[in-house]
Amino acid sequence: MNRARQPLKIVPLTSDIHDTPASAPSGSATQRIVDSITTAIAERRLMPGTKLSEQKIGDIFKVSRTVVRQAFNQLSRDRLVVLEPARGAFVATPTAEEANDVFEVRAILETAVTKQLCATITDAQVKQLRDHLELERAAVNNAEIPGRTRLLGDFHLVLAQMLGNQVLVQMLSELLTRSSLIALMRQSSHSAEESLDEHVAIVDAFEKRDVKAAVRLVSKHLANVQHNLHLDPQRVDLADILHP
Repeated sequence: MNRARQPLKIVPLTSDIHDTPASAPSGSATQRIVDSITTAIAERRLMPGTKLSEQKIGDIFKVSRTVVRQAFNQLSRDRLVVLEPARGAFVATPTAEEANDVFEVRAILETAVTKQLCATITDAQVKQLRDHLELERAAVNNAEIPGRTRLLGDFHLVLAQMLGNQVLVQMLSELLTRSSLIALMRQSSHSAEESLDEHVAIVDAFEKRDVKAAVRLVSKHLANVQHNLHLDPQRVDLADILHP
């Protein structure tokens, strides 16, 4: 899995939709809607089961309903939106079985990532992880929920990126977004502070090149997050959380 290292460019869980000009062609407009909804899910601002109105989203982004439908179709393929005949589009509502499946796959992938990276990690990469932890700490201390949610998730993505396998990064990114969707419905009592502390312990193990400890800590961290999920539905207003 390991490849020749290049300077790491951190790719966030979701894209910044605000960089796309308003005059962009329909394909870009479709992607802006996809990115906005995906971002809202990843940052835990858009709840499972929320109805996504074609007309309202079209008005928000100033695009036709055809463009909105294209976005919904893409999100449906990504398992983030469910399309129901005669009812419309809804943010997916993962079952408990799906939640277990997602975390099981994450555990498999992230254990493999941890083993490979811990055996090859450089001092510069350890420093980069320390720098990321400082960003997490600042977001946690500021109680900035969207920012801390994104950064806590990105920690796992950064580990995968350090191996230089973009297919792996994409797979893990999709799993992390689905994990955020699951956490929305089964809101975690596992606090951001606890996640940060566990990330610190993981980086300590990486710095010591202690593969066994790193794998154990990553597995324990994912198990803790999964264990503390429970149902906690909320209501949201699309206009408040989606921005063209």
